[in-house]
Amino acid sequence: MPPTLASLVHHSALKLTVRAGEDRLDVPVRWAHVSELADPVPYMEGGELLLITALKLDAEDPEAMRRYVRRLAGAGVVGLGFAVGVNYDDIPEALVGACAREGLPLLEVPRRTPFLAISKAVSAAIAADQYRAVTAGFAAQRELTRQALGAGPEGLLTALAGQVDGWAALYDASGAVVAAAPEWAGRRAARLTAEVERLRERPAPASSVVGGPEHEDRVELHSLGTGRRPRAALAVGTATALGTAERYAVHSAIALLTLTTERSRSLYEAEQRIGTAVLRMLLAGEPDHARAVAGDLYGGLLDAPFRIIVAESVSGGDPLGGLTETVESAAARSGEAVLVVPEGERLVVLAADGGAAVAACAAHAAGLERARATPEQGAAEEDELVVGLSAPAGPIAAAAAYKQAEQALSVARRRGRVLVEHEQLAAGSVLPLLADDAVKAFADGLLRALHEHDATGRGDLVASLRAWLSRHGQWDAAAADLGVHRHTLRYRMRRVEEILGRSLDDPDVRMELWLALKATSAE
Repeated sequence: MPPTLASLVHHSALKLTVRAGEDRLDVPVRWAHVSELADPVPYMEGGELLLITALKLDAEDPEAMRRYVRRLAGAGVVGLGFAVGVNYDDIPEALVGACAREGLPLLEVPRRTPFLAISKAVSAAIAADQYRAVTAGFAAQRELTRQALGAGPEGLLTALAGQVDGWAALYDASGAVVAAAPEWAGRRAARLTAEVERLRERPAPASSVVGGPEHEDRVELHSLGTGRRPRAALAVGTATALGTAERYAVHSAIALLTLTTERSRSLYEAEQRIGTAVLRMLLAGEPDHARAVAGDLYGGLLDAPFRIIVAESVSGGDPLGGLTETVESAAARSGEAVLVVPEGERLVVLAADGGAAVAACAAHAAGLERARATPEQGAAEEDELVVGLSAPAGPIAAAAAYKQAEQALSVARRRGRVLVEHEQLAAGSVLPLLADDAVKAFADGLLRALHEHDATGRGDLVASLRAWLSRHGQWDAAAADLGVHRHTLRYRMRRVEEILGRSLDDPDVRMELWLALKATSAE
């Protein structure tokens, strides 16, 4: 505890007497300062015990004393020490009354007690308090270290909550609560997700304070990590501002959690290299070898149907990093394995079918779609990406699932979508795929000779071909659609064969011509 007016009054060597403000002696004293100025307020910082002899004060003037005391109280001076037997044999009643009205403690200092003795007593008490705080801080550091090594982050948070007489919570890179102590603090911590997300936008290390006197508690948020983007965050909630010992404990927790985070990052990179090897073996058709390398790390992921996600960045920012954080955090919270492999501007993810990681990926993509569709907001350029999602598969069919994800990715890119599932392609129509420029170029080349023939006015071969193909080669039905005799239609189809040099009896030729007609009619 820092020194207070009460501790100074009880100091047997000082012999101080309380003359006013008896009910405010528990106020901490930051320093003891001597000043005989008529107005010392410009030189005060607040929290001082001001020591005077009234050398330059008219201490017997009630109005002057009211103004003097009011100025001191407004500046945060916590007490006034008046030395008797120097300029006044006793403290003037005008000063006593003014201090009583303002509630400013007034201490009588006997002549045999020098002001220097009071200053030394305050300084010694402050030094002792700081020493106790440092000692307590080192003890807290040892305890936090012991808990971190023995019980991990959860044990560290429990110890920290006890040290600060409050609660503590740890957030992952996505802003989700990973652990909290005591257990009830998880609900309080979850309400701060928005503040944690704002903190993550600032370079580490960063901190902020949430709440205050009007809130249920005061919460300090601290980012964790040494890189540009924080890897995690720590929240510490207390009823009041942290003291020196509590501050040491929090700083120790930040250091230990940062070390844990960085060590976890090294392990993560090692796991990622193993994951890359597992994925390559799966795509090479070696599921047994992949399972052996995966071991307990990814083995469970290969025991049930999984999906392959292929994502690609289409901007200069780091959208793949955001997607990585999303799927990994979702998998961690649900306790499921996920395999994430960066490939340059691409990201390949192998995740359990129906699991939290796949759902989080879909939700992430849906959020980007909504942002893109909102004119007043718009999707941030650095968040632009396209994602392809395969159908459920097993280890033997991993290569096919990868190809499905790539196909879905290609369609998403052409359609301007964030995410396309391969199952959507199978359930949909092939016609939107004909909008590709290469397909249109092929169609124009295939039908050019027929269009040139029709341009001379010698017939309507393109329309006749379209009607005949739409009627599956039924002469009467197609001729009726065109309003011509069936013999006329037969003559036109022979001319189509002669001009193209291809037989309409060939089903592949009919298919190509039909797709060409559909591609050109879509323009």
